[in-house]
Amino acid sequence: MQTRLILLLLALTPIVLAKKFEGEEKPDWAKKDIRDYSDADLERLLEQWEEDDDPLEEDELPEHKRPQPKIDFSKFDPKNPEGMLKESKKGRTLMTFVAVSGNPTRTEADDITKLWQTSLWNNHIQAERYMVDDDRAIFLFKDGAQAWEAKEFLVTQERCKSVTIENKEFPGIHAQKDEL
Repeated sequence: MQTRLILLLLALTPIVLAKKFEGEEKPDWAKKDIRDYSDADLERLLEQWEEDDDPLEEDELPEHKRPQPKIDFSKFDPKNPEGMLKESKKGRTLMTFVAVSGNPTRTEADDITKLWQTSLWNNHIQAERYMVDDDRAIFLFKDGAQAWEAKEFLVTQERCKSVTIENKEFPGIHAQKDEL
């Protein structure tokens, strides 16, 4: 990959330099033969090249650089903090921890959570799943608002012990019965 980048830079160097220094004196590093460019020269050239690029659209920016959506808190019921939290996570990545009840093996828990993930996908709730322990998985939602819809489904599942969103644990309805 790095070799391709260097070859691309070497091929475009004369074009970029010609446009960049059109009608003005070239700096010493730009007068060098392309084959004599150091890594620092290539890095400087890449920075100048990117400097001339058009800015990215808002939806193309990395998530941490996107502006936070404006939320009108007057529309929310103050007795429903979960609704406000759900709205604040819309369009943001959110991790949810899901625990499997009983004493499952890692393979069994993997199969159960895989089935839950497929059920969520069938309901147009996109979640990536990663096993973090023998009985726990992380469900990663690109749209954090979907985590609450997924929670409503997951807590009704027979083998769901609990779902944790934003450090708040929601016990599975069947797990409560087993503990009594």
